[in-house]
Amino acid sequence: MQLVRQKRPSSVNRINRGVAAVLLAAALGTACAAEGAGPPGTGAAGRHGGQEQGGPERGGQGPQAPQARPRTASGALAAYVERFRREHAARAAVARRWGLRRTPLLPPDPPKVKPEITFRKGFEVGDPSLPPVFTTVPTRDRVVFLTIDDGAEKDPELLRMMSELDIPYSAFLSDYLVKEDYGYFRRMRDLGVALHNHTLTHPYMPALSYAEQKREICGQQDVIERHYGKRPTLFRPPYGNYDSDTLRAARDCGIKAVPLWTAEAFPDRMEWREWDRDLHPGDIVLTHFRGRGDWKGSMADMVRQAMDTITARGYAVARLEDYV
Repeated sequence: MQLVRQKRPSSVNRINRGVAAVLLAAALGTACAAEGAGPPGTGAAGRHGGQEQGGPERGGQGPQAPQARPRTASGALAAYVERFRREHAARAAVARRWGLRRTPLLPPDPPKVKPEITFRKGFEVGDPSLPPVFTTVPTRDRVVFLTIDDGAEKDPELLRMMSELDIPYSAFLSDYLVKEDYGYFRRMRDLGVALHNHTLTHPYMPALSYAEQKREICGQQDVIERHYGKRPTLFRPPYGNYDSDTLRAARDCGIKAVPLWTAEAFPDRMEWREWDRDLHPGDIVLTHFRGRGDWKGSMADMVRQAMDTITARGYAVARLEDYV
């Protein structure tokens, strides 16, 4: 299925947390100067003036021990800036350890109200009540969503990498591959990854009858619920191919939406399905559970390639289920 994006104005860039920290640091400097440039929460007198109270140099015990002072505005700002600096340094160190060229950007807080998901233009099947097929989530946030399909490769390095980097992703699973090691995806679930439906056996869906398609989708719903405790609400048809029977069967199996994709990540490249070969707010990125037997690299190599591209273009990876 050919995806064509209409030209649209670029989204307004959000002030990122790094800029916010700079602004806070500037405000902190002003506040400290006004207080006499003492350590946060002390003021000038605390550093230079007045008689020390509280007895011996160590401990400050006794009736004259100093009382706790309320935190000043500059103290609160200093604590925030220091916490931000340490968190950023820790994230940067993890990114370097995993071989990323850039530290991944942090996504904004999830929307309080999820956006309305509708069919992408040209992807309709004549019944707007069916689960919508879409490739981009309607949002102004500079975020994209990483999704991984099927379940063939079960690389423990991927679980460690994504957990340490704190990068969210969603898995769309096919039972004929997952059943080789249900435990691997249970560990993935326990790390906070949402597991979704990609059929039992990964067939070309439009070649099947409604009953056969329903068996593929509902059967995988049952498998995921049995092994992972929850029936998915998202479904991705194999190869991105579907017809009205596919969506009708998906709806009858409890599916609410059908996310496809606008770009695909490999260890050595990105493939684009849009005319401008670029990312856009809310785009869905596809990749697969694959290893060196199928790719020119590992799943960790794929993550490095994808994240360096996403970060370089000014996007963060957000959790799909927070928006859909």
